[in-house]
Amino acid sequence: MEFSDDIGKLQRLMAASSAGIARRQAIMDNLVIKADDKIIDIGCGGGYLLELLAKSIGTKGRIYGLDPSEEQISQARLRCEEIENITLLHSSADQIDLEDNTCDVVTSTQTLEYIPDVDAALSESTRVLKVNGELVNISILWDHFRFYGAEKKLNDEIHESFRAHCSHQMLPMELPGKLTKLGFKNIKHKSLSFLITHRDQNSPAIYTERTMAVFALKQGISENKVREWQEQLTKNTNRMTFWIYKLSSADKCLLRIIFKY
Repeated sequence: MEFSDDIGKLQRLMAASSAGIARRQAIMDNLVIKADDKIIDIGCGGGYLLELLAKSIGTKGRIYGLDPSEEQISQARLRCEEIENITLLHSSADQIDLEDNTCDVVTSTQTLEYIPDVDAALSESTRVLKVNGELVNISILWDHFRFYGAEKKLNDEIHESFRAHCSHQMLPMELPGKLTKLGFKNIKHKSLSFLITHRDQNSPAIYTERTMAVFALKQGISENKVREWQEQLTKNTNRMTFWIYKLSSADKCLLRIIFKY
C-alpha cells in the first residue's frame, strides 16, 4: 500500500490520534538516547517521531527521517523545518543513503510489515547501525486486527480485502528469527493492545475505517457495500456497542527492542 494522496493523509491523521501518540511514547520510553546520538527513523511519515527524537539529543546529534513517499517527506519537511538537526532521506528502506555504522539507533513504527523485501530492509538497517547499536520497532500483527459492529458476512468481506494492503501479516511473529540470523541479540518484546470503543476525531478507529474503505474500493468492493459497512459501524457505535480495533492480540503489536553486538 502506498502512503500518498488519501491514504497518506489518513496515515498522518492516525499518527496524530491517541494510538499514534501512544506508539511514539512507547518508542521513546524504550530508548536510551545520548546527547550526540545519530538516529534514523525508517518510515518517518509526516515527521511526528522525528520531532520528539530531535528534542532528545544535543546539537552534536543528528536525526535522519527516511520515507519512500515524496508526499510524506514533504509533510515531514513542513513539520520539522525549524529543527536544524534533522535530515530527510527520500528513499526506500532497502537503499539507505548512509555510510556503514552511521547510526546509534534505528527506529521504525508500523513500517516493516509494508515492505515487500523486508529481509533486504533489515539488512540495510543492520548495515547502518553501529556495533552495540539499538533497534526499536513496532509492528502490527494484522492477522488479529478486527472491527466489530457490522454484519458478519459483510465485515468479513471488507477485512479480507484489506489483507492485501500489507506484505507481512504475521511479521511480529517472524521478526525474532530474521533478526537472529542478522546477528542481533538480547531480543525483547512487549505487547501494545488497543481496545477502541469510541469513534471521534481523536480515535484511530475512524481513520483506520476510512483507510479500509478506500482500500476496499481499490480492491473492487462495490461502493454500496463499503457504504453499508461504514453505516453499520456508525449505527452500532451510536448505540454504544463495543467494537474492537486490534493493534495486537495477547502478544501482538510487538514492541521489539533489539541490541546489535
